[in-house]
Amino acid sequence: MATESKPLTGNSTIGEWLAHPEGGPAVKGLLAASGATEESLAPVLGLPLQQLVALSQGQMPQSVIDDLVKAVNGGVIPESEAGGWQEKITGGRFSGKTVVVTGAASGIGRATASRIAREGGRVIAVDISAEKLDELVAALPGTEIVTVAGDITKQESVDAIIAAAGEKIDGLANVAGINDDFSPLHETSDAMWDRVMGVNVTGAFKLSRGVLPAMVAAGSGSIVNVASEAGLRGNASGNAYTTSKHAVIGMTRSAAFQYGPHGIRVNAVAPGGVATGIPFPAHVSEAGSARLQPFQSMIPSLATAEQLAASITFLLSDDGVNINGATLPSDGGWSVQ
Repeated sequence: MATESKPLTGNSTIGEWLAHPEGGPAVKGLLAASGATEESLAPVLGLPLQQLVALSQGQMPQSVIDDLVKAVNGGVIPESEAGGWQEKITGGRFSGKTVVVTGAASGIGRATASRIAREGGRVIAVDISAEKLDELVAALPGTEIVTVAGDITKQESVDAIIAAAGEKIDGLANVAGINDDFSPLHETSDAMWDRVMGVNVTGAFKLSRGVLPAMVAAGSGSIVNVASEAGLRGNASGNAYTTSKHAVIGMTRSAAFQYGPHGIRVNAVAPGGVATGIPFPAHVSEAGSARLQPFQSMIPSLATAEQLAASITFLLSDDGVNINGATLPSDGGWSVQ
């Protein structure tokens, strides 16, 4: 049974569960039932067990975690104890500011929009899914969130976003993105290339171009582009995605140089593995996957969407003063390997 001083909870890390005399066998039994191995959890040992629900992408219900917690605590769920990093809201950090966030209906975008709203900001939440945007608003009563459902690769959607934001735009988080199928260059189709470059580069370009006049007029503003570990190396993803994220970093640096004198900061965050990351296509390149797998398996850890939001909102906020043109690797140390 778990010790009285620190019972195992859903917020206890996966590593803590595996090291526990009762928790370890329970988690290993769960893995065996799903056909997974203990080794497969190596990158996520520092995450709360609760995060397995998100990692499963709908395959593992919350009840499974609850049953595990009950099994090691005499049939009851103890009062939750913080395990590992916990989000800490800074009240008022975005008070009086309007911030546009793309990809706001899920994953990193949702976590970013949520944090800004809970820290007092007015959020223009953008996503392709109107239904999921409505769910975001419903989950955050008492906050100021304006939703815009649209396709950021289309100028009419960009115009609608700018109109919803109004004359004063203090920040932009270009989070929306899609992955490729891991294909090497000679296998990359026109459709895959055009779609990935369209969302990851053209969409961020069009929206940045749209918000900059208001920022220039105000003499201040902050833009954060979500790049990727794939923007820092060549062995993290396929050709189209890797190219797109290198382009995002180039766009970030150019804009930082051009608009720094106008009081505008433009930075990028480069995530590594994220537990609630962007979806992959149904079919991936066998050749590309085989070549990438040994390097992807070296990812030191996976982050939660909330941890990435912490990095993004730091650079967006006034706490990021004097940081311009930087690419922040929020990747658990993957970039130093």
